[in-house]
This record gives sequence, structure tokens and C-alpha cells, in this order.
Amino acid sequence: MAIAKEAAVAEWGALFGTVREQVARKKFAAVPLATAATCLILLFSIVQHLPGGAQFVTRIGVVKAALPLDVSLLRTPLSLYVPALDLPVWGALAQVFVVFGIAEIVLGRRLTLVVAYTCTVAGTLFARVGVAIGPDHVFGFPKWVAHVRDTGPSAAVVALAICIAFRCRAWFTAGLVVATMVGEAVVLPNLAGMEHVVAVIAALLIAVSVEVFGDFWPRVLAGVGAAAVVSTATASLEAAAADVRRRTPAGAAVP
Repeated sequence: MAIAKEAAVAEWGALFGTVREQVARKKFAAVPLATAATCLILLFSIVQHLPGGAQFVTRIGVVKAALPLDVSLLRTPLSLYVPALDLPVWGALAQVFVVFGIAEIVLGRRLTLVVAYTCTVAGTLFARVGVAIGPDHVFGFPKWVAHVRDTGPSAAVVALAICIAFRCRAWFTAGLVVATMVGEAVVLPNLAGMEHVVAVIAALLIAVSVEVFGDFWPRVLAGVGAAAVVSTATASLEAAAADVRRRTPAGAAVP
């Protein structure tokens, strides 16, 4: 028991401490993105069960591989918050609030959104490729899959879990998530399972790139900003000096 406790502390201790501190200090203000995402899922869940609501939700947030690419990409941001009809909505609510909340604290809001949407788009594009190459390919799907409703936050949740584990050096958790998603795709070879694997791959690429180049572009942008400030200040001084020379009578001494 003591060994298991030590392993849990080593794996999640730093993460738990960071999240607890932020939540204790700011309460819901610490996770506005997670709160908004959870409310959106609840809203879509209610609306799609109202008379005429399902058609409205379909028009603005349901993605299918059979749709034109531009329509799918336009609907993808909202498709993340449209829960699947055949799964309990409370599961999606719990997943999003917990995982998005932890990601918002650990990764920051901007990176959380980048990971969630990038991996969701990757899954959407993979579905189209799978239908195009056909069922004879190991990663292909039959034509009828093009008409399957492809919505929900699961791909984003999986991707964020990978990035959180990577950031916190929770290697066992990361390996467990990867193994679970690959096992799901092998045992249940359907669209959702394959999209989860694609989300894992995309999340790993993002996590590695952030580790390697994470502070590179901020330094570049800071340098550009500093150079712009110096350039602006220099130009202002030169303009002021020219104005002084212009106003000074000929032969008079310039102070």
C-alpha cells in the first residue's frame, strides 16, 4: 500500500497540488474555459431533444464525412460540444469539466484550445481519408461511415489528457491512455476508436513540439517587440531633433 501511495504521489502529486491551489484560490474563476465548454454541451444536449432542436443542432454543429470539406470545417468548432445521441450526456459533461479544467490550469487556455481543436480537426479529416481509401485498406472505412454523425468532445479529451501527462511527466498515465486508445481501436475498430488514435498521435506531436520549441517563439516575439519599441523611440527622438533644428533660427546655437 505504501509503495502504491508513493507511486501515486510521484505520478500525480505535482499536478494535484497545482490544481488544488488554483481551485482553492479562484474557485470557478480558475477554469472559465472548462465551465463554458461544459455549459455548451449541456445546452446542446437540451436543445437537440426539443421539437425542431435536432435539426437546428445538425445545421450548426454536426459533422459527417459526406459533407463538403468547408462545411465540416465550419461546423467543427461547435461539433466538439455536441454530445453523441447514444451516450449519456453526464459522461461528456464530467469528462470536459475535469479534463478541460485541469488542462486550463496546467497548459493554459490558449494551448488547451489549440490542442482540443487541432486534434478534433485531425480526427475529422482522418474520417474523410478513411472513407476515401475504402475498407480494403487497414485504416479505411466502408462508404456508409461517411454518413455517421461525428461529434463530441472525446477526441479533445483524450488529446488533452496526453498533453497534461506529458507536461507533468506523468509517464505511466500517458502510456496508459495511449495503450487504452490503441486497444479500443483494435477491439472495436470503428470511426470513434480510430479518431481517438489519431488524436493521440496529434497530441504527442504537439506535446513534443511544445517541449522543444515552447520558449523559442515567445523569445522571438519578445525580441521583435523590444526592437519595435527601440525603433519607435529612436524615430521619435530623431523627429524631435529635426523639429528643434527646423525651429531654431539660422546661426543660433542649438542647446
